[in-house]
Amino acid sequence: QVQLVETGGGWVQAGGSLRLSCAASGRTFSPFAVGWFRQAPGKDREFVGSIIWSGGYTIYQDSVKGRFNISRDNAKNTVHLQMNSLKPEDTAAYYCAARMSYNSYSPSSLYAYSYWGQGTQVTVSS
Repeated sequence: QVQLVETGGGWVQAGGSLRLSCAASGRTFSPFAVGWFRQAPGKDREFVGSIIWSGGYTIYQDSVKGRFNISRDNAKNTVHLQMNSLKPEDTAAYYCAARMSYNSYSPSSLYAYSYWGQGTQVTVSS
């Protein structure tokens, strides 16, 4: 089993920055990829971005490109989501998820990921 715990959420004014972290524990953590998703009240959970664990290759949703950056610390089994130039529409609960092996699902699909954290709330005020 893998446990994922997100930290770093909070309240910030528009234009500000936050850094979320996702710490993995449990069995030896060597996923294929780790993704970040978010869910605003009344909306579906949506893909934010993901990182390939071994090579560090990242992809992002168009609305966060140039503002968000995903990085990983393999030694600490931790993935970070650096969020800059935050906008009120970024307000949501943010979740990290582990994709333990390659599968046929798109990296932006919820079904590609088998382990999820409990989420951390990010609120951006205008």
